[in-house]
Amino acid sequence: MAIETLVGLQVVDDKGYQSYRDEMTPILERYGGGFGYDFKIAEVLKSQTTAPINRVFTISFPNQDARDAFFSNEDYLHIRKRHFESAVTHTTIMASYQL
Repeated sequence: MAIETLVGLQVVDDKGYQSYRDEMTPILERYGGGFGYDFKIAEVLKSQTTAPINRVFTISFPNQDARDAFFSNEDYLHIRKRHFESAVTHTTIMASYQL
C-alpha cells in the first residue's frame, strides 16, 4: 500500500536545498517516490513543535519497503550529507499515512 509523509523543514539555504532536491530526485524516482505538494511558508499560526518551519511538502512511495530502501541508499545519503545537512536546520515529521 502506498505511503505518504507530511514534512516540515526550516530551510536556511535555499540554493543548497535546491541542489539537494535536484540531485536526489532521480534516486527518489527510481524507488517510485515523488513529491505531491511543496510549499514555502511565510508564517506558522499553530504548531505542535518548537522547531521553526518555513517549508512543507508531501513525499510518497509505493510502499514502506521502497521508502526504507530510498532513505538507506548510499548515493542518497551522500547527497544528503553534502547539501541537506547545511541547508536545513530542523525537520518535523507532521504525519505519515497510507494512501
